[in-house]
Amino acid sequence: MTLFQRLKNFFLALRVRRYRWPAMDITLPGGQHLHLVGSIHMGTYGMSPLPELLLQKLRHADALIVEADIAGSDSPFDNLPPAVPLEERLNPQLLSQLEQTLQTLSLSREEFEQRPAWHIALVLQATQAQRLGLRPEYGVDYQLLQEAQQHQVSVLELEGTTSQLDILRQLPDDGIELLQDTLTHWHENARLLQVMMSWWLETPPAAEQFSLPSTFSQPLHDVLMHQRNQAWCDRLFALPPGRYVVAAGALHLYGDGNLPALLQQRMAQ
Repeated sequence: MTLFQRLKNFFLALRVRRYRWPAMDITLPGGQHLHLVGSIHMGTYGMSPLPELLLQKLRHADALIVEADIAGSDSPFDNLPPAVPLEERLNPQLLSQLEQTLQTLSLSREEFEQRPAWHIALVLQATQAQRLGLRPEYGVDYQLLQEAQQHQVSVLELEGTTSQLDILRQLPDDGIELLQDTLTHWHENARLLQVMMSWWLETPPAAEQFSLPSTFSQPLHDVLMHQRNQAWCDRLFALPPGRYVVAAGALHLYGDGNLPALLQQRMAQ
């Protein structure tokens, strides 16, 4: 491909259109027309139903693409092997942080005593979202999956629940760093959730260049965000020509090293 053709593809991909929801359109050189939607995995009653224009895009799409098809599936976290007691895994400072947070949420330490640290972090994050009024049934990807099923739109996965579980289980030290980041950035996480809710209820980001701060340490960001974005980029470039609605977590679309930027970089090479 010539330099002129690469530049042409790059600028053709940057079709900017404002939507009432956080989203952007990108066309890849292979004829894959992507409507990238900044999803929230848990939402509020006011986020249902989704905007009619978005639902129309889905109904006319060749496929809906999600991180994992969670519609009607069993939890991938069932039957996890028990971990050693918390006192043997966590340093005193981290254990004290955890106990204070559990007390604030009216949760019992005994319930978490033998759970992997990464799983504790996920439960805390989900509980925090619920305390802010979010529910799984109003999550953007869940609603899109229900709509796809109703209108017989094919569903493709960027990775699937098994791969997601493998990533978590391979985190060093039982995922203690994820638990540490969750507790350290507790209030920042709450503010990020409120910002992302406002995108769906009030005003979406004004431009594709909008960026969200990361609440992960750099090593975790590389594993949970950047490496996954790179893998998703490969997955999207490998799609056959067609129109696709792609629902990915908002941090993947607007955070550091985000998926749209990687797609555009690939086209500019």
